[in-house]
Amino acid sequence: MTTRSRIIGCGSYLPANVVTNDDLAKRVDTSDEWIVARTGIRQRHIAAEGETTSDLAFEAAKKAMEHAGVTSEDIDLIIVATATPDNTFPATATKVQNRLGVKGFAFDVQAVCSGFIYALTTADMYIRNGQAKTALVIGAETFSRILDWEDRRTCVLFGDGAGAVVLQGVEGNGTMEDVGILANRLHSDGSKYELLYVDGGPSSTQTVGHLRMEGQEVFRHAVTNLAGVIREVLADTGLEPTDIDWLVPHQANQRILDSTARKFGISKDKVVVTVDRHANTSAASIPLALAEAVHDGRVQRGDIVVLEAMGGGFTWGASLVRW
Repeated sequence: MTTRSRIIGCGSYLPANVVTNDDLAKRVDTSDEWIVARTGIRQRHIAAEGETTSDLAFEAAKKAMEHAGVTSEDIDLIIVATATPDNTFPATATKVQNRLGVKGFAFDVQAVCSGFIYALTTADMYIRNGQAKTALVIGAETFSRILDWEDRRTCVLFGDGAGAVVLQGVEGNGTMEDVGILANRLHSDGSKYELLYVDGGPSSTQTVGHLRMEGQEVFRHAVTNLAGVIREVLADTGLEPTDIDWLVPHQANQRILDSTARKFGISKDKVVVTVDRHANTSAASIPLALAEAVHDGRVQRGDIVVLEAMGGGFTWGASLVRW
């Protein structure tokens, strides 16, 4: 018998404040037509003054736990993926742990937009080696706090939000017919640092800094890297692109989503898309999209679901799950 990590619950939270492209056009030199044509984004949610990443994470976690039918006593591990923590330390995960009343252990993972895949893979390893039975994995961001609102190339791309899943160890036969996470692959390439980064930090500038990005270069690498890592998890499981029931990608840009799907012959109706309404919520984007697809009934038990993302660092990765 083999222990697998099964996703038994999903939850999400979006701040109440919705900012449309037309709203942004009043602030910077842009337009709804320009943003939609290049990104597919029409609106984004922005955290209220005083609303923190841990606040968003806590709300998403509560919903995921309710959906999974578990209580704080059941959770052994909390991992929060975020590039926008409440504080330099302690970990945002420990603040969420305290509010939930969980007794286990908690820590943050920072891999920017790939953060949720990194956190999911880490939790999966803890469950498979027996150090945790039930884990809460959260992607949460307040990217609006690190944007340069004078830079129309970047400020139109991002939003705030949080998504969470509950993972639980289940016994399987060790075959690709098992339910749960069947394969994970992670990568990074620090040589591409200057293509997507924040120009501040405690050790360098003693400031938070702002996000900086070379959009065209990031796009080019994203399509190549994401296609490669999807091929890897398919090869690890012996599955084919035609076996994929749902592709749940990081919601960075509609053109990246379309290009990745085309490379594998995946029809658009099998790609979960929220970028038009959420924009890029970094580590929160995959769990937000997954929660939507699970709760509206698209994702059904037995479906093959591929999650994939690329972010600053560069980091990228994918997980293949039999739901």
